[in-house]
Amino acid sequence: MEKLLVTGANGQLGRTFLQYFAESNLSRRYVALPCDRHNMDLRNEKTVRSFLSTHQPSMIINCGGYTAVDKAEVEPEIAQKVNSDAVACISMWASKNKCRVIHISTDFIFDGRKSRPYLTTDPAHPSGVYGKTKLAGEKQIKRILPRSGVIIRTSWLYSEYRNNFVKTMIKLMEKESSVGVVSDQIGSPTSTHSLVALILKVIEKEGFYGVLHWCDGARISWYDFALEIQRQAVKHGILKRKALVKPIVSSEYKTLAVRPPYSVLSRGDTIRQFPMTALDWKMELNEVLGRIYKRAEI
Repeated sequence: MEKLLVTGANGQLGRTFLQYFAESNLSRRYVALPCDRHNMDLRNEKTVRSFLSTHQPSMIINCGGYTAVDKAEVEPEIAQKVNSDAVACISMWASKNKCRVIHISTDFIFDGRKSRPYLTTDPAHPSGVYGKTKLAGEKQIKRILPRSGVIIRTSWLYSEYRNNFVKTMIKLMEKESSVGVVSDQIGSPTSTHSLVALILKVIEKEGFYGVLHWCDGARISWYDFALEIQRQAVKHGILKRKALVKPIVSSEYKTLAVRPPYSVLSRGDTIRQFPMTALDWKMELNEVLGRIYKRAEI
């Protein structure tokens, strides 16, 4: 069987992908090869090349990345190694070995100065180190794999796994009587489950290459998202009471990295190219909170 390598296998997207992959027809063609920093450290190009040469995958899903947005401002060299240099290394190996690469990128490549959903053709203007290094990684894919590489940009990713905004909000709402949440940054949450559904379709479409956008179709603020998280968490019995959720502006919540004030991604072209049932963002959130309740884990 062919080998399908998944970087960032212990992250929330990697874990969700491996779960769905095992249940899909693709598992009859490929054997999954989960990778994390312990067996293929993306900070070390020599380790990356050695691992790829040893295992010879025919497909790579690059879920791995340096995603600590604020920490990247003080660790730009590490962010560069993981988000760009490692991508170049993977792409070079893939180019020489007829291996397909699907690379996950971010809304942070845009500065957020537009007021309508971003198209895949819109020029990128990242504001911080994280966005700049992710854009650099995209450029490596386009340069080295111009007719085989796939880039999927996504935003506000969450799941029942690892740390993310949904789980952070639930923890805060359990402990605090009031929670302040930014209301002047607009974007779209994305469940890892809906993103994985797209990735699986892209794998199935042999010969496809290019840039795709994927999110769950909302145009909301973090404050709006927090209100809906609380409403549904109470309904599921995850939260026993409601906290006061207060809207605040970005200037009241100081961070090292600048966030894009508007980063909604247009997914229309993606749905036209990959027809699929796209659930409403509230339904996606409901599915994830149901899984959190079953796992009894925040």
